[in-house]
Amino acid sequence: MKEVNRIKTFVGLGNFDSKYSNTKHNAGYWIVDELSKRFSEQFQTSRESYVYAINKKYNIVLIKPTTGMNLSGVAVKQVCNKWRISPSNIFVILDDIDLPLGSIRIKPEGGDGCHKGLESILNHMGTKKIPRIRFGIAASDQIRPSEKYVLKPFRKKDESSVSQMIYQTADAIQFLIDNGIQKTMNKFN
Repeated sequence: MKEVNRIKTFVGLGNFDSKYSNTKHNAGYWIVDELSKRFSEQFQTSRESYVYAINKKYNIVLIKPTTGMNLSGVAVKQVCNKWRISPSNIFVILDDIDLPLGSIRIKPEGGDGCHKGLESILNHMGTKKIPRIRFGIAASDQIRPSEKYVLKPFRKKDESSVSQMIYQTADAIQFLIDNGIQKTMNKFN
């Protein structure tokens, strides 16, 4: 059997439909978009349920599932099968309604935290040992019902903080590429 590929894969969660492009639930997409700009890589379509960008210099793949948030695991499983990527090298980037705007939480494994996209990934991969990078989106006291809150854009007054967090999260990922998850957790959590 062939050795598992050591490519680091960063999966930004979101909803591919353009009507969701400015909603809080697309924070994962915004961050991989920022990384693709930094690495000067364009997303390419695939025959599977995702778009991707490859950077050979850093040996990374950026992924945006096209399945819709709640079926993200389908795309992640396809990516792992195509490139023979170990679950420990799949870094899921997602919004988190339970973290205040401006917070980043990086963990090497764990549960789904009631996030349907992450739940789908953990179920399809059959393991909780998938690293995740959570981006806090709680910008007001009225975050419930969460299903409605995540599908709305941020308020104008929060847009500057959101932009700053996109850059900071992308900085954390670049640091992670060079220094590993433990040092990144120590510096950015």
